[in-house]
Amino acid sequence: MYVAVKGGERAIENAHRLFADRRRGDRSVPSLTLEKIAQQLAFSVDRVMSEGSLYDRELAALAVKQSAGDLIEAIFLIRAYRTTLPRFGASRPIETGSMLVERRISATYKDMPGGQVLGPTFDYSHRLLDFMLAAEGEVPEPSRLENIPDQPTPGVATILDREGLIEPHAEFDEHAPVEDLTREPLDFPASRALRLQNLARGDEGFLLGMGYSSQRGYARGHAFAGEIRMGEVEVEFFAEELGFDIPLGRIKVTECQMVTQFKGSAKVPPQFTRGYGLTFGQNERKAMSMALVDRALRWEELGEEFMAPAQDEEFIMSHSDNIQATGFVEHLKLPHYVDFQAELDLVRRMRAEAAAHQNQDASYNEAAE
Repeated sequence: MYVAVKGGERAIENAHRLFADRRRGDRSVPSLTLEKIAQQLAFSVDRVMSEGSLYDRELAALAVKQSAGDLIEAIFLIRAYRTTLPRFGASRPIETGSMLVERRISATYKDMPGGQVLGPTFDYSHRLLDFMLAAEGEVPEPSRLENIPDQPTPGVATILDREGLIEPHAEFDEHAPVEDLTREPLDFPASRALRLQNLARGDEGFLLGMGYSSQRGYARGHAFAGEIRMGEVEVEFFAEELGFDIPLGRIKVTECQMVTQFKGSAKVPPQFTRGYGLTFGQNERKAMSMALVDRALRWEELGEEFMAPAQDEEFIMSHSDNIQATGFVEHLKLPHYVDFQAELDLVRRMRAEAAAHQNQDASYNEAAE
């Protein structure tokens, strides 16, 4: 039972004002602008957009600023704002094969069609603090990049497709109703499309841990990063009154396709299987984790044995959402005075009964002696 705290409006208002003051910090230090946050804290902004399910860099930057850098709080703000927006339709599925890539790597083929494009990444840094950044010096311009493809590049999986060594893509029915996790409650068993929606909104840390568990303690096999690509794709909307697709603009996404060896079954020969991840912005860790967990959740479809937490659909989908998790954890800060008093009385009675039993046992032992 929760107890309402009376007479606390002034205290709450002052708490909010104090937080706003702490968020602003020293007034002699220039305030962060949304443009600076969007440009210079891009990974935080990308995560907030992905897990908040709203692609808007300026709004995500505002949420990061308002939350003082608490990304889960920022995601909460974005989701709350998203619920106020009218929905007038659904865009066409994006064509990642037509992506104008900024980064494209594969751990399976060195010489892949279109070439490897390292792009902007931490991967090859020494993880040493760069004190030049503390001096706020100008960052040198990068060298001219000659090897970035200026045309669409085929996916690496097409190489395996030619030999029939990887499972075929599932058939897409554009007329089938689209499940929407933001409007309908979770139901089990869930389709793969619904699972991918859930994973796309899921907490990066949770999915990272689950993906790690699929390789370490409960590993079934070693996944390979078939391809990770990041770049811009065009979003289109079909206008019924016009009868054709209208381009709405471009968004930046990260796509990951993991390939995992599959020993085959009575119906399917040995081959590679797919795990898939897609996020807004540059968010490779999340996309990779998503792909690993997606593949683990397909165990029943592929006729595999259930043996790991990452394969438990209900567990993964019910606990991956950081906003729901935050609500349940942080509700513990609400007053529980009546509940606690009830349990306090119960513990006292249990202790008294236990002491009485001990006294009876002691008396019985003395009499026996």
